[in-house]
Amino acid sequence: MPGVPAQPGRAPVTPAVSPAPPARRTAFAEGVERVRAAATTEPGRLRIIGAVLALLVVAFGAVTAWQTSERAAAADDVLHRSQPLSSGAAGIYRSLADANTAASSGFLAGGQETANSRDRYEKDISTAAAGLVRAAANAEPGSPSEATITKLNRLLPEYKGLIERARTYNRQGYPVGGAYLRYANEKMQKEMLPAAEDLYTKENQRLDADYGDATPYPWVAIALGVLALAALGWAQHRTYRRTNRVLNHGLVAATAATAVVLLWLVVGHTVARSGLDGSYDHGIRSLNVLHDARIASLKARGNENLSLVARGAETVTVDGQQHDAYYYDFDKDMTVLGKGLTEADGLADDQAGTRPVQAAEGNMAVWKKRHASARTEDENGNYQQALDMVIGGKGATGECFDSVDSNLARAIDHEQAEFQQAAGDGRDAMTGLPVGAAVLAVLGAVGAVAGIGRRLSEYR
Repeated sequence: MPGVPAQPGRAPVTPAVSPAPPARRTAFAEGVERVRAAATTEPGRLRIIGAVLALLVVAFGAVTAWQTSERAAAADDVLHRSQPLSSGAAGIYRSLADANTAASSGFLAGGQETANSRDRYEKDISTAAAGLVRAAANAEPGSPSEATITKLNRLLPEYKGLIERARTYNRQGYPVGGAYLRYANEKMQKEMLPAAEDLYTKENQRLDADYGDATPYPWVAIALGVLALAALGWAQHRTYRRTNRVLNHGLVAATAATAVVLLWLVVGHTVARSGLDGSYDHGIRSLNVLHDARIASLKARGNENLSLVARGAETVTVDGQQHDAYYYDFDKDMTVLGKGLTEADGLADDQAGTRPVQAAEGNMAVWKKRHASARTEDENGNYQQALDMVIGGKGATGECFDSVDSNLARAIDHEQAEFQQAAGDGRDAMTGLPVGAAVLAVLGAVGAVAGIGRRLSEYR
């Protein structure tokens, strides 16, 4: 603005400029300033110390409750969700493979198919269908498991239709029945069993993920607990130096509550981790091996039957040599079975687990001898004698297969019970810890505030 013109004999007048208003302080800055001002007096310092102690103890209790709740929930999922679903997926695989074996045995019997063989097939199909229903109910929408279950639900009726056609033509004496059975077996071996195995793998991955959530130590909670104890100890030492009083009842109570929670957390989680690790080492590992061995025995039995159905129609070339495809696969399956039984025997930790596995090993040895004799008869053109040695009564390979299967079922039942006991103990070790930690933390915070309040009262 231009200056005011000067009067004659006077200096020009310059208008005054108003000073800028002071900047407004934020609430945070004002709070910091109040804390700083309070810290200059002993009562103010005591109030700050009380607030910090209460905050540390409450934070410790809250984080402990949160982390232990997550781990307890994961342990409960291991026991009641993921492991049963994993075993259920193995059961679906076993039922499908056994149904395929029963169907081929019934086909070989022709018009003399027994009611037991037919009932076994129908029971296996019903068990597989029921297992798929349970798996579908627990599958997450849009997950790979749901897609696999949908595929199996579509393939199962197709497989049943092929088996019924094979049976119908077989009763009428038409050779095309064998072609339908081989087509049904191909659908089972190349589509259904791989899908069931994929479902089993996915459920095992979910089980491993639940173990991964349940077993890690709650390091954040432990660190907060140690920090809270250190702060409480420092506060009591500070009080002692200023008053020569050894004990402050409120701070002692807060320290005791915090120490109890920390000890409960460390010991409880250590026991829980030990139980869960034991359920995996002495339960899940054995169960996985036993399931694989049982599946191998079922596949071996199916290939043994189909070798007599195909009668050399299916071949495979290995290292330049031609082999009967089903006999070749039988040998591979028996190798897998033998390795599985050896591993299961090593994993078993008591006689109740070892005994059925060793019995299955003895059954397998007899099975291999009888199979070799039946194969020799078949290769020499004695088809009926070979058939009798495979699906006949006493002394047939079917008797050995049934013994292997029943002994493996006993071993699986035992390991399942071992798993449930150990996993249940692990889950129970954390029972009450989340709620107990929260309650004790609140009591500890109250004790810390009361202890500091006692000191403050001396300044009034």
